[in-house]
Amino acid sequence: MSTDQQDDQGEEDTLVNVADGVDHQVAMVMDLNKCIGCQTCTIACKNLWTEDGGSEYMYWNNVETKPGEGYPRGWEDSGGGWKSGEHKERQPGEIPDEEDYGRAWEFNHEEIMYEGSDEPLRPRDGAEWGPNWDEDQGAGEYPNSYYFYLPRICNHCTHPSCVEACPRSALYKRQEDGIVLVDQDRCRGYRYCVEGCPYKKVYYNTVSKKSEKCIFCYPRIEGEGPDGETFAPACAEECPPQLRLVGFLDDEEGPIHKLVNEYEVALPLHPEFRTQPNVYYIPPFAPGQHTEDGETVDIDRIPRQYLRDLFGDGVDQALDTIERERQRARQGEDSELMELLQDKNPAKQYRLEVFDDE
Repeated sequence: MSTDQQDDQGEEDTLVNVADGVDHQVAMVMDLNKCIGCQTCTIACKNLWTEDGGSEYMYWNNVETKPGEGYPRGWEDSGGGWKSGEHKERQPGEIPDEEDYGRAWEFNHEEIMYEGSDEPLRPRDGAEWGPNWDEDQGAGEYPNSYYFYLPRICNHCTHPSCVEACPRSALYKRQEDGIVLVDQDRCRGYRYCVEGCPYKKVYYNTVSKKSEKCIFCYPRIEGEGPDGETFAPACAEECPPQLRLVGFLDDEEGPIHKLVNEYEVALPLHPEFRTQPNVYYIPPFAPGQHTEDGETVDIDRIPRQYLRDLFGDGVDQALDTIERERQRARQGEDSELMELLQDKNPAKQYRLEVFDDE
């Protein structure tokens, strides 16, 4: 890349990645090759933030199996976002119904615990869908079936359509870090934000009559814990395989900036929604396909077009770059990219205090 191209790229990154009026944009990178679908992140978030009345159905963090319907069911086809990159006209969207989120099931606890029933614990009649109903189903045919896990939180977008959708200006991006929040005093529960978000990561609380959403655990990153320490979001800290990196896009020495802007291997989910998400993904690899006799053939097990549909046309370059750097590491050569993706040092995984002295 020439000096002029680098200058142009640097200017583009500044304009694209940091919204007007935002000092620094916090972001997350998730390596899908590490996700084991254990839902520890989901439970950590659920226990911390969504235990009050009206939030029983909410999963600010969820892990869904792809290919699959996701949570809420069919969210990828529910509309929202922007019609063009100029961000002047929103794309019409829909509000998922209760069945798409999944009702809270009633189980046969009483029969088992108090009446001596020998039946296994199971939902009562009517359990036809839930937040993780199609877990591990995947696609393809034996011996080349495939699936992978996709953890999702609010993307805290650079151009959040939920913010634009709210007539009360109840949703806003924080100046210091770009986190998208809901001002509960201003919210009147119109649910235009739910309709406007193409990722369906804003939720309506039927008890409080207000909208709620992922807050990127901002009290933790502000150091409001018992000892005044800074922590990454709970979904990241509690993840057993440590697949999440957290930092700022404009921290040029941090792993987020390098993975997104330098190596270009961390990609946004559904970039065609044009909200410019600040949660990025390392696309998943999989072994090549096999014949029924067990011979490996040079055909992608996860169809490359499906990955393009999820993460855009940058998938091909990203996967090629990762494979090239993997080969360098196998040959004993240094690879900064492989070190970034494998580092287990929390000080490098979670660079959240780099701008504290400003």
